[in-house]
Amino acid sequence: MMTQGLRSECRGPSFFFHSSPALRTFLGLALGLLAVVTVARSATAAETTANPYLTEVIHRSAQAKLAEERYWHLLLHYRRNAWGGFTSEVDDPGFFLAPTGKTDPQAELEAALARFFSSELVGRSRQPAQCAFIARYHWLKSKLSFDDSRLPPQRCARFEAWLAELNPQSVTFIFPSAFMNNPASMFGHTLLRIDQQGQTEQTRILAYTINYAAEVTTENDFAYAFMGVTGGFKGYFSTIPYYLKVQEYRDIENRDIWEYRLNLTKAQVHRMLMHAWELGNAYFDYYFFKENCAYHLLSLLEVADPKLHLTDRFVFWTIPADTVRLVTQQPDLVGEIVYRPSRSTQIRRRRVGLSKVEEQLMSELSHDPTLVNSEKFTRLSPERQAFVLDLTSDYLRYRTVTDERNADTYRNRNRSVLASRSTLRVKPLEMSIEPFTHQPERGHRTSRIGLGGGWREDEWFEELTLRAGYHDLLDPELGYTPDAHIELLALSLRHYEKRGQTRVERFTLADIVSLSPMDSLFRSPSWKVRARMETVRRKHCRLCSNGNVNGGIGVAMESQLLRREVYFAFGEIEANVGGAFKRDHRIGPGASVGLLADLTDRWKILLSTSYLHFPLGEISDDFRISFGQRYTLQQNLALRFEFNHRRDDDTDAVLAVQAFF
Repeated sequence: MMTQGLRSECRGPSFFFHSSPALRTFLGLALGLLAVVTVARSATAAETTANPYLTEVIHRSAQAKLAEERYWHLLLHYRRNAWGGFTSEVDDPGFFLAPTGKTDPQAELEAALARFFSSELVGRSRQPAQCAFIARYHWLKSKLSFDDSRLPPQRCARFEAWLAELNPQSVTFIFPSAFMNNPASMFGHTLLRIDQQGQTEQTRILAYTINYAAEVTTENDFAYAFMGVTGGFKGYFSTIPYYLKVQEYRDIENRDIWEYRLNLTKAQVHRMLMHAWELGNAYFDYYFFKENCAYHLLSLLEVADPKLHLTDRFVFWTIPADTVRLVTQQPDLVGEIVYRPSRSTQIRRRRVGLSKVEEQLMSELSHDPTLVNSEKFTRLSPERQAFVLDLTSDYLRYRTVTDERNADTYRNRNRSVLASRSTLRVKPLEMSIEPFTHQPERGHRTSRIGLGGGWREDEWFEELTLRAGYHDLLDPELGYTPDAHIELLALSLRHYEKRGQTRVERFTLADIVSLSPMDSLFRSPSWKVRARMETVRRKHCRLCSNGNVNGGIGVAMESQLLRREVYFAFGEIEANVGGAFKRDHRIGPGASVGLLADLTDRWKILLSTSYLHFPLGEISDDFRISFGQRYTLQQNLALRFEFNHRRDDDTDAVLAVQAFF
């Protein structure tokens, strides 16, 4: 039969050698792959024939249909294809023992059983299969009850040493809040901390973490964004000391950290760590919006407890805050929740306890530590001196990591402050630090739909809006970074009554605003960037589509005249592209000012006005006024009103009900 088959296939040489080079290459690769698979199957068959016990365990595994069980699919990260069959999300060929293992659960299981009888080194970690894929080995052993005399267990010294170093007792799910100055961290991050036996609150920072992140291979911003969206980077799991991550997130990037202690048994923790060991040298294609840090950590929790169904909730995108919300919704999974404030949050909160004189002294001491000898400082009680010096030291440490060019200057000043502090025999004042940003699971969901109606010039319309994510300045702020705005993939459809026309009113690719209120200590600039299509009205064009790209940098200030207000101003540049403009485009600079105010816990307003002059393309200018307000009805339900006016008598107003999902 094999000879006949080969002869039948050999009818094609004439066609093969007269076809295109590309086709010949493709057919050659296909034949090569077929040969590899055939050789591999022949090798497995030979091993099976030579080892009756292997034949037995493969037969029993087939009878038990182990390749169809959920746990096997979790260990191999299989996902059901829309057209049938399975494909693993792992992209590293070294993760599979069968040539077709990425798409064939049965072949991979049989290959694993065969390799368990061998001491041959496999995988990128170059270990025997029992050790390289230790979670697979132990699960199959529990299901098939291996006879140790016929399939001897092998010593996995490297794994045992790694596990002893971790000394695991429990697991904590970690969420560092969003960091607006890094595109990859704008939505927050998640990682797991392996809590050790005998650990205390003071020593938890010395534990290890399991972190998943992209291996970035470019410094070009455009290439970075493109590769991140399209899966151009490889993502790896790593084991990193927690204190390094705290230093990175809390002290350098000034991100608050939320810790969720998980109620996993020791057996569940052990299963999770065995699988983490298997993944240590394997990579996934990293996608910022889907297969990211948060998504693949959920798969580890599913391996720990297969009753959890977490990853299948995220089909198109995975936002870390949504994964936190999902984890906290699982019955009895989350125990204690701990808040670890960033250094900037600690400074802002503790500064409230200063008098005006003490605040001025702190500012002066951060520039000239010798002022500890001034009469104004020595008049303070030792307790207040200690408090001012402690806060000054925290601020100088903050400046050391946020202003690298002057880091040595701040470091030397801090040494002087600490020297003065050491002369005071006063304990540091303990003060409870309240977060500015509350737990992410308490906030609204990240996707949004809205339905409303309004009026534009001389006709009424109905409007439907959809937004993939994430949060804008008027959305309920609980659980989100204050004064931050990130909108991605937002669509507005309008039906105009008079003309009976339904059109895309607006499509936003990305709209990001970071308002950073400045004061005497913190002086980070505010910035914004936007890319979208919108409808404009011009004298010669009633409703025209306009491509709009806008970016700017500015300042923001905060006050509490009413409750809390943020005033902002931007210098900006904008480009418009579309048939509404002469030469089909215009480009020019401008400025905008505005006010964002919390009137109550549920009621918020946003007022802004801008002027732009366009000297390139169509020479023109534009003056705009916008006003919006939101009233929160429930956590995921809000009532919203927006008013917009532009030149050429283009005015519209819309009232809508918005639901988050």
